[in-house]
Amino acid sequence: MRVHASPLAGACSLLFVPGTRPERFAKALASGAGGVIVDWEDAVAPGDKAVARAALAQALAGIAPSDRARLAVRVNAEGTPWHADDLAALPELAAQGLGAVVLPKADSAAGVAAAARAMGAHGAVLPLVESVAGLDAVRTLAAAPQVLRLLFGHLDFQADAGLACGPGEEELVPVRLQIVLASRAAGLPAPVDGVTPDTSDLQLVQGHAARALRGGFGSKLCIHPAQVAAVHAAFAPSPEKADWARRVVEGFAEARGGVFTLDGRMVDAPVVKLAEQMLARARVLGVAHG
Repeated sequence: MRVHASPLAGACSLLFVPGTRPERFAKALASGAGGVIVDWEDAVAPGDKAVARAALAQALAGIAPSDRARLAVRVNAEGTPWHADDLAALPELAAQGLGAVVLPKADSAAGVAAAARAMGAHGAVLPLVESVAGLDAVRTLAAAPQVLRLLFGHLDFQADAGLACGPGEEELVPVRLQIVLASRAAGLPAPVDGVTPDTSDLQLVQGHAARALRGGFGSKLCIHPAQVAAVHAAFAPSPEKADWARRVVEGFAEARGGVFTLDGRMVDAPVVKLAEQMLARARVLGVAHG
């Protein structure tokens, strides 16, 4: 079963919020982010895991159903002492409308299947690829039932692979490409790129988001609400580009699917596909066009 109808499928930004800070959940949902990930993993101390589970269960009752669908929870990884209890908490949350579960250190179809069972038949799973083993299994992960889209945890991946990346992270280009291609082969939405740890340099965040878009990613993880606007600025086509894309799609329809000329340039099916993708981002991000 595919779950592409989820609002998280087209979200251009996913914002993390600590699971022990329920007062921030509504604020995160109102930040403009396409989706919010309540974190039970890295942001929660070992002694507070049960507190985080209870906090989300309580908070969901006060969140509008449409916003619950934009919420995901990152559980603790398989093999940790908290994983089983995290999965056991998911059925109740899914019944209340929780949108998805983020599975960290994902590296097997069996792990994805266990998370999917916990979410129920209509629940979505977001595998987080952040290890060499995860990359080795990336096409299997992408093809697993109920997977909505792939996420890339590039910082953990660097540590696991023993990489020492430069500022441009050129060393990760082939890794990112494999994740993009696996997503495409499985018919998934474009994957989600990793976080920018620097919360003060928003130009850096925008630059990283622009790199993600050029590389075939459709979204980016954020760790601070201020990063959301910078990510959206990179992903949003300008009004002029959105208008060009609209004219391409309209011209293609008028040409009945044939090749035509627009602004002195030939337009064929690949150009139309790019224009359609641009318009989809424009709709998600509210970019106006003529």
